[in-house]
Amino acid sequence: MGLKDFLKDKLVTIGLLLFAIFTIEVFLAIYPIGNFIKFYIPIILILFYLIGITIEYLSKRKFYQNVFYNLDGLEEKYLVNELIKTPNFIEGKILKKVLEQTDKAMLEKVNEYKYLQEDYKEYIELWIHEIKTPIAASKMVIENNKNPITKSINEELDKIEDYTEQALFYARSNTVEKDYYIKKSNLKEIVNECVKKNKNILIQEKISINIHDLDVSVNTDSKWIVFILNQLIQNSVKYRKEESHSEIELYAKSGKENVILQVKDNGIGIKKGEITRVFEKGFTGTNGRLLNKKSTGIGLYLCKKLCDKLGVAIELNSVQGEGTEVKLVFPQGSYTILEK
Repeated sequence: MGLKDFLKDKLVTIGLLLFAIFTIEVFLAIYPIGNFIKFYIPIILILFYLIGITIEYLSKRKFYQNVFYNLDGLEEKYLVNELIKTPNFIEGKILKKVLEQTDKAMLEKVNEYKYLQEDYKEYIELWIHEIKTPIAASKMVIENNKNPITKSINEELDKIEDYTEQALFYARSNTVEKDYYIKKSNLKEIVNECVKKNKNILIQEKISINIHDLDVSVNTDSKWIVFILNQLIQNSVKYRKEESHSEIELYAKSGKENVILQVKDNGIGIKKGEITRVFEKGFTGTNGRLLNKKSTGIGLYLCKKLCDKLGVAIELNSVQGEGTEVKLVFPQGSYTILEK
C-alpha cells in the first residue's frame, strides 16, 4: 500500500476538511477575534487530521504488507486467509470476511469435483476388471481352437489386455500410496515375469532377450515395476529396426547407494532434440508421427509419474539409428518414501 495511493483515496475528506477550515475562517472574520485564534483553529484541525490519517495509513499498510508477504510465501495462495489476523479497521474486517466466505465456497466446490473424480475413477477400475473376464474367456476359447486365425485374434487380445492394464494404472497413478506394498524384491524375478508376459510378441517379432547380472534385490513394489518394465519392453518392440536383428538387454549394476536396472535396445532411437521431452504427457515425437507406430504419448509419461511416486529415478539416453537405453535407479539402504 503506497502513500500516494492512500492520499488519493483521501482526496474527498481532505477537500471537505479544507472547505470546513475556509468556512470557519469566514465566520471568524466577522467577529473581532485575535489572529492567534484564527491561526490556531485551522492548524489544530489539520494537525489532528494528519495524526488520524497517519495512524490509519500505518495500520493499513502493516496489514496489507503482511497479506502480500504471506501470499508470496505460499504455494497454495488460497490458504492466505489462514495466516492473516483480523485487523482493527472496517475495510480489513470486510476483506477477511470475504476471504473466509470465498475459501468456504472453494472448498465445497473442490470437494464436489473430488467426489465426481473418485466416482469416475471407481467406474473405470470396475469396468477394467469386468472387461478382463471376456478377454480371459476369449483366450480360453482360442487355446482350445488353435489355428492361424485364432492366433492372430489372440495377438490382438494381448494388445487389448495391455491397453486396459495401462488404463488401470493410469487411473491409480495419483493414489499410488493407497495401492502399494514395499518389500524386498528380486530383480531377476521381476524381469522374468515381464518377459514371460511379452513372450508372444517377442517370439513373433523375433526379438532376442539378453538377461544377465540381475540376481540382486531392491526395496520396491514389484507389481508397479513390472508394469513400468512392460511399457519399456513394448516401446523397444514398437520402435525396433525392421530390417535387422533386434535385441533387448536387461541387466543391473549395484552400488553403495543404489541399484541401477538398465533396459537397452538396438532400435531406431530418438532424435537428440526430443530426448528431454519423451516423459511429457501426449508427446509422440518424430517416431510416433512419421513412422506410423500409433503412439499415444502415455507410456513413458506414466512410467515417469509412477517412478516419481515410488521414489525410483528414471533416466533415458538414446542415439538416433543406434538404440535407446533406460535406467531405473533404486535407492538402497532405506525404504522408499512415497510422494504424497
